[in-house]
Amino acid sequence: MARENSIEVDDVVRDYGSTRALDEVSFGVRPGGLTGFVGANGAGKTTTMRIIMGVLAPDAGQVRWQGEPVTAEQRRTFGYLPEERGLYPKMRVAEQLRYLARLHGADGTQARRRSDTLLERLELGGHGDDMLETLSLGNQQRVQVAAALVHEPVALVLDEPFSGLDPLAVEVMVDLLREQVDAGVPVLFSSHQLELVERLCDDLVIVSDGRVVAAGSVEELRRTEREEYALHIAGHVDLGWVGEVDGVRILDKEAAGEEQVVVFQVDRPGAAQDVLREALGRGTVRELRRRTPTLAEIFREAVA
Repeated sequence: MARENSIEVDDVVRDYGSTRALDEVSFGVRPGGLTGFVGANGAGKTTTMRIIMGVLAPDAGQVRWQGEPVTAEQRRTFGYLPEERGLYPKMRVAEQLRYLARLHGADGTQARRRSDTLLERLELGGHGDDMLETLSLGNQQRVQVAAALVHEPVALVLDEPFSGLDPLAVEVMVDLLREQVDAGVPVLFSSHQLELVERLCDDLVIVSDGRVVAAGSVEELRRTEREEYALHIAGHVDLGWVGEVDGVRILDKEAAGEEQVVVFQVDRPGAAQDVLREALGRGTVRELRRRTPTLAEIFREAVA
């Protein structure tokens, strides 16, 4: 990984009493890339993000920025969206954003410009004078996103940024994140919405029980030594025979409209062609195609 403007988590360990929450967690977040951070509840995502931001200290290991141990001053230039909202509920929205921008070194004019721009982008332009607590939960989340971006951060660490957002707000958020990526900002975000992660992410880190069980580009994780195929045959026919072909294992069978579909895995060269030849002798073949596993399938296999 290029170290310029990259976040590296290196063998990080964190214990809570006798419970090991993180067990030698290592991965990188490269500049100009969206890295999805996924795992079940309690897998260690939030703890890892808090350690990256310095909210928690690791018991072992370290976080590096640009190849060197990250400093408190450097962390001030990161943007962070915590799992739990941390803004002031009884403070006006625009005032709060300007205040946060000033804390990060912006002058009054810069702070006003940045906060106004973000509120407009997040479709909150009419809520600048509202108290945060008067907004809907979805709009409060938008303000939290604005707070993470208002100081023009050099890196972004976002814990469930899409939580509570409606589909239109999600698309606005996606556009904002893509702009950050295009500017070379490394972005790490966690989400339970695997379909969204699959659509957005360049890289993926999967954690389970405090350990990284898979990491790499989405395309790398989709590649697998095993070959999977989907066979579509017209009509309602029994496709159980597919599993009897040498070197073939059925993964799934289902009816899809006026056809049957069987998904199978092969472990020897030529097995898929053997299935095709047999299928052509049994009925009308609509399609046989090499299948790419979904992110949900990659996730289930990684944490199994």
